[in-house]
Amino acid sequence: MTDGTSGPISASARFWVFGYGSLMWNPGFDHEVRAAALLRGYHRAFCMVSHRHRGTREVPGLVLALAPGGSCLGRAYRVADAEVDTVLAYLDDRELPDYAYLPRTVPVRLYDDEGHLGERVEAHTYVADVRRTDQCLPGLSLEEAAVYIRRAHGLQGSNADYLANTIAHLDELGIEEGRLHALQALVAGEG
Repeated sequence: MTDGTSGPISASARFWVFGYGSLMWNPGFDHEVRAAALLRGYHRAFCMVSHRHRGTREVPGLVLALAPGGSCLGRAYRVADAEVDTVLAYLDDRELPDYAYLPRTVPVRLYDDEGHLGERVEAHTYVADVRRTDQCLPGLSLEEAAVYIRRAHGLQGSNADYLANTIAHLDELGIEEGRLHALQALVAGEG
């Protein structure tokens, strides 16, 4: 798997960020290196209730979160030492106020330019707080998730567009997510 890594990959860098959803195509922060990466122990799931970006209090939507179990292919970004505090503040503001995410440092394996798993680095990411059952719904079936996504719209647009954008970028990266394609078919009324 190649990702057009911009620069040499070095595990000696001190601060990496792992993106598994919109951070993959819209990180919103400067970075020195971007690489495809594998995280084990969590999987990408539409299980986080959104009341602002992709839904409202009256009609909540769902966004992606890292739920326990499995593995997740995404992107890792190496941040310059001088930018770490700025990037952390930006990410916390983006991810924490409206969601039940927990900031975590996790081990990820970076892919090299030939598509082979290479160096292991520690990366900052946000995982689902599965104890917050008011906002985190990890046990939803695809059919239940589709009901949320089909009807919700928030400040950043429709929940269905968020799903479509996620799938388009995963497909572009060569990341197969059959469950998300099945979810998209249900949202479109094809399933």
